[in-house]
Amino acid sequence: MVGMAAGMVAGLVAASGAPACAGTLNVVVGVSAGTTGPRALVGQDFTNGVVLALEDLNARKLRIGSDSVVWKLLAEDDQADPRQAAVVAQKFIDAKVAGVVGPDTSGGAYAAVRLLDAASIPMMMAAATDSRLGRMGSKSFFRVIADDAVVSRALADYAQHELHLRTVALIDDRTAFGQGLADAFARDAAARGMRVVAREYTTDKASDFSAVLTRVRSLHPDAIMFGGVVTQAGLMLRQMDRLGLDLPLLGGDGACVSELPKLAGDAVRHMVCGDGRLPLERTPGGLAWKQRYERRFGPEAFQAYSPYSYDATMVLAQAMQHAASAEPARFLPALRATDYDGITREHIRFAPNGEVADPQVTISVYREGLKVPVKVQTVAR
Repeated sequence: MVGMAAGMVAGLVAASGAPACAGTLNVVVGVSAGTTGPRALVGQDFTNGVVLALEDLNARKLRIGSDSVVWKLLAEDDQADPRQAAVVAQKFIDAKVAGVVGPDTSGGAYAAVRLLDAASIPMMMAAATDSRLGRMGSKSFFRVIADDAVVSRALADYAQHELHLRTVALIDDRTAFGQGLADAFARDAAARGMRVVAREYTTDKASDFSAVLTRVRSLHPDAIMFGGVVTQAGLMLRQMDRLGLDLPLLGGDGACVSELPKLAGDAVRHMVCGDGRLPLERTPGGLAWKQRYERRFGPEAFQAYSPYSYDATMVLAQAMQHAASAEPARFLPALRATDYDGITREHIRFAPNGEVADPQVTISVYREGLKVPVKVQTVAR
């Protein structure tokens, strides 16, 4: 799929938004995700969602105003690196894309948001969850998934009322996502009477957590909360087992994707997930869509975010249709007024700051290696 996406880039820049011939409009959508490196599976899944959406849009032979539309993809690998995400954002601006889905990491989104906002290019977040992104004042920022402030609140409620935690140790990977989630959880835990007994740090490249976990073990917390992503979460779970740390490990969206059981093995039983999205079996069209996705990309391709990048792309397309224009300045008002019934939820709408209205959070645990939802809720902002 990476090769396919790269091959689709050639020739798109010249075609961005300009009529190919009378009555035909090429509309280019950019997608920015880390499709190489340690997050490659997640980034490729994210990109696949946009690919499938554009294929579906082309099959429907939609029109924007009086023009028939050819939907095209400009896919870029931002390597899950903020510096590269800024380079990619500038490429999208130069190509005059109609809209961007991604980046798929919070750090990448930080690097891209001001550039895309200055160019008035809509930026659809479908995986990056750092709450601070929605407070940057961007007029072209939209997010179809719950942000970390909402996820943290739900996770802290579960920790208090269901796990009956009194003390917790925090570890984060110093990324925008990991640190933001850990900061939010520290505040929410304290507000619920839980005591944070340690605040430890690692990186998103680390593989050995023995020193950090040994320090945490000496403090005897009731649980550990980890702000970080799946690779480090899986390794940390295995090392917790080796050190005899029989504790819950609480984590957010980035840690709780499909590859976690493979990385963690039997130690995945410690994981408690707070996801800013619903289980596919509880979404309007999720399971049927996943079957189509797996026929298209293979049974191992699905990770977490492709249904949301798919819906984000469809939201962009609907706004263009409603505005009868693929010019961002003309369809941005329609995007702010979105009411779209997607595969991830009915009535995708946005708050004035671009955050999804009525965000939904799922708390899950792992039983016999399978992720099992134990609580699904809509969280008030």
